[in-house]
Amino acid sequence: MALKNFADLTEREILAIAIASEEEDSRIYLSFAEELTESYPATSKVFQEMAAEEDGHRRQLLEMYQGRFGQNLPAIRREDVRGFLSRRPTWLIKNLPLETIRSQAEAMETDAQRFYARAAAASQDVGVRKLLGDLAIVEKGHGEKASALSEAILTESARNAEGKTAHRFFVLQYVQPGLAGLMDGSVSTLAPLFAAAFATQNNWSTFLVGLAAALGAGISMGFAEALSDDGSITGRGAPLIRGVVCGLMTTLGGLGHALPYLVPNSWPNAFWTATAMAGIVVFIELWVIAYIRARYMDTPFLKAVAQIVVGGAIVLGVGILIGGA
Repeated sequence: MALKNFADLTEREILAIAIASEEEDSRIYLSFAEELTESYPATSKVFQEMAAEEDGHRRQLLEMYQGRFGQNLPAIRREDVRGFLSRRPTWLIKNLPLETIRSQAEAMETDAQRFYARAAAASQDVGVRKLLGDLAIVEKGHGEKASALSEAILTESARNAEGKTAHRFFVLQYVQPGLAGLMDGSVSTLAPLFAAAFATQNNWSTFLVGLAAALGAGISMGFAEALSDDGSITGRGAPLIRGVVCGLMTTLGGLGHALPYLVPNSWPNAFWTATAMAGIVVFIELWVIAYIRARYMDTPFLKAVAQIVVGGAIVLGVGILIGGA
């Protein structure tokens, strides 16, 4: 179906679009509420209230339509009109962060207000014009309504509880896979990189080995994380996001100590200069990993240092021994 210009819509089509939009928005808010009910019960109740209000708008519009045009609604939606935004399919809201859901709801209300304002201006019927104008005002103040509902429902204890849940979700979806990737990329690539370095004492060849190890580990870890679980039971969030985060951090961890070997072989003491720089990078990487473990994984800092720095040093030593053999 070709998109229609707003100016070409009839009043019947405008009312039909408004009815379909209110019905769709109500379903989306109910989907938000269902998605959040376990982890964010107070915010879930806010979206239930908003869904009920949207359903009330739908009934008002439907009564107006039936009085003017009868029972049959034309098959037209807001997405069929040029210049209006389409709603995200409800299956895409799974595992979205709380703030993303709230931002999407705000965008929905802004879009609805804009639609009703234009529709009211285009209507020639006094009753229809009044109803659409009133709905435009309601939608404009819906953000304030949501804020008022939030203040009434989201008590301080509820906000604190939801804040802890949001932090836990952030750790599970981003920090945990990112940390796993950074650890794997930084530690597992040490042995092949430094083995190649001491075996060849050629910076470019060493860099190619490091690049291949970093990219290979990143791809492997990314797929492993994405396929490990879909997040529906563990609550770890969208597998695609976790896989991308893990893969990128793995690659970054492996590339960090490979980049110094871009020092040209023509430089004086090029091999030892690059190796010294790579050693410094490794030291920084391992301490960053130890800090993240202490900060987000509730691991005592000295214990994290012992686990990561000592382990990394062992892997590094293995690589040097093999390369120098």
